[in-house]
Order: sequence, then structure tokens, then C-alpha cells
Amino acid sequence: MDNPNKNTIDKLNDLIAIAADGREGYENAAENIEDHGAKASFRQFSQERASYVNQLQQEIIGLNGKPKDSDGDVQGALHRAWLEIKSTFTGGDREAIVNGCITGEESAIESYEKALEKEYISGSTRSLLNEQLSGIKNALNVIKSYRDNP
Repeated sequence: MDNPNKNTIDKLNDLIAIAADGREGYENAAENIEDHGAKASFRQFSQERASYVNQLQQEIIGLNGKPKDSDGDVQGALHRAWLEIKSTFTGGDREAIVNGCITGEESAIESYEKALEKEYISGSTRSLLNEQLSGIKNALNVIKSYRDNP
């Protein structure tokens, strides 16, 4: 028997991949940037994304679905964006790292907003996604402040 929440579960699994990518991207950023303030923020954002992954997995379980492994099956476009970001980290170039994180967050915001446009996203799932989207937007504002105030 098909799960009536299949569309929601599929969309949440996509967002798990995005949050997991963000977690890894921020961890790499923190390891490669010398600015101590940015380093602390990136570590915090990495932890937030790990929490998002867990929350999304729990939401899927609550919908009688099976969450995907957060280390696997990553959406192509965002994954490529983070890979480009990671490749710039090896040089420790602050501007490149900050701009790469901005690009990653803008992609994540777009994905969350598209998910929230879906009518089948409702109730507690909609609330969770709105809460996570707010956190991503807040992180983006912090990162932009690093760009704007070098």
C-alpha cells in the first residue's frame, strides 16, 4: 500500500540532502578560514544543519516514511555548488569562503521556498520547514555581514 505522505517524504528527503551538504560545507569553511569570528559562526551553522537533518529525519519517521541516509544521495545542483565552495577552501581565501557560503545558503533558501510552495506540505511539517528556513536566512545575514565588513 502506498504511503499517502509519499510526496512530503520525498521532498523532506531532498531537504535532508541539502541540510547535510550545508553541514559539511560549513565544517569545511570553519576548518579553512582564519577569521576567528567567522570560524565560530561556521561551526555553529554546521551544528544547526546537523540538527536540521535530525529534525527532518524524525518528521519523515512520524509520517511513516524512511529517511534517506544523510551522507548519500545529494541533490545535484546544490551538491555541485558546495563542491565548488569546498575547492576554494584549500587556499583559505576568506572572500572566496564567505562568498561560497553565501551561494550555498541562497541555494538552500530557494529549495526550502520551493518546498513550501507545495500544497501537500502541511501542519507540523510546514512549521518545521518555516522554522528551518528562518534559521538559514539568519545565517545568510550573518555571512553577508562578514562579506560587507571584512
